[in-house]
Amino acid sequence: MDVLRVANEKAAAGADVIHMEVGQPATGAPARAIEAAHAALEKSTLGYTDALGIPELRERIAGHYRRQYAVNVPPERVVVTSGSSAAFILAFLAILDQGARVAIPNPGYPCYRHILKALGAEAVTLETGAGTRWMPAPKALVDLNKEKQLDALLLASPSNPTGTMLVKDALPQLAQTCEEHGLWFVSDEIYHGLDYDEPAETALTHSDTAIVINSFSKYFSMTGWRIGWMVVPDALVRPLERLAQNLFICAPAISQYAALGAFEAYEELEANKAIYRANRDLLLEELPKAGFTSILPADGAFYLYADVRHMTNDSSEFAKRILEDCGVALTPGVDFDEGRGSQYMRFCYAGTTERMREAARRLQDWSKTRL
Repeated sequence: MDVLRVANEKAAAGADVIHMEVGQPATGAPARAIEAAHAALEKSTLGYTDALGIPELRERIAGHYRRQYAVNVPPERVVVTSGSSAAFILAFLAILDQGARVAIPNPGYPCYRHILKALGAEAVTLETGAGTRWMPAPKALVDLNKEKQLDALLLASPSNPTGTMLVKDALPQLAQTCEEHGLWFVSDEIYHGLDYDEPAETALTHSDTAIVINSFSKYFSMTGWRIGWMVVPDALVRPLERLAQNLFICAPAISQYAALGAFEAYEELEANKAIYRANRDLLLEELPKAGFTSILPADGAFYLYADVRHMTNDSSEFAKRILEDCGVALTPGVDFDEGRGSQYMRFCYAGTTERMREAARRLQDWSKTRL
């Protein structure tokens, strides 16, 4: 966010800044979602809804799992939330006590750690590396549990910041490991739909006790609408309903109706995804020409995570230099990995292909003169 602030200041002063720092689509909500929101404004007072969400949306989300994953999810197990952020708060409050320990792969989304800390729980680092595509191995989880006596595992696949995801048998193995050791398995599936070489699996395929969190922010391109959902075991539905009633009352009504329309917008959404795929392929070809030679090809989301230790040992300062010298805003890895992050940079390629091509050109030109 510091990079974004400086980038916005430069843009306000007239500079041409290419934003590759913030993880959000450059596109707005799909047209069908906007239409549904307009219709709701005309037909509804948009008062409070059920704390768990309007029945039509819970039904539609359940249908999404049947269509997308061939998984039968009863709508009664669907909880509509004010974005995935509210879902994490609700989930942690429902399953964790003060002092609970949650294993989180490193690098990872920093707000996991911050939310847990705010709620009196502890985020325990589960180290990963490029050799495992930045995903945790079941044995590593078992070893960490022996050392720390964990209560839960939280992971995202596809991941932020790496864009990699669990492949082959990794997801069922992790789900089974959690069940065998009495750990809650919280699966952040916010980037589902944004997969390029093979489809992402939902944890619900392999576990009835997993807590799955998703959102309309990324694939559905509705970040500012603050609308997301959870699929939870039956035993958690009523506790989550009570928590949601007290903490949030309900998710924004207009956003819930807009989300219904978003499920009718797959043609538009797949067109957005095709742009992300083109951007990924372009950057994987062009960034090495600018010196970013160590990038693991991303399986999903819209991120590339680059090892820049041969270029710098201070990714924050490196990001400042790049922004100042060539007007490309990138995210230093320190937010995602407090230990190794100074040697990594995240590229978000959710903009237009033209802007990604221009960013690559600027970085190539800059790399020729930076030393």
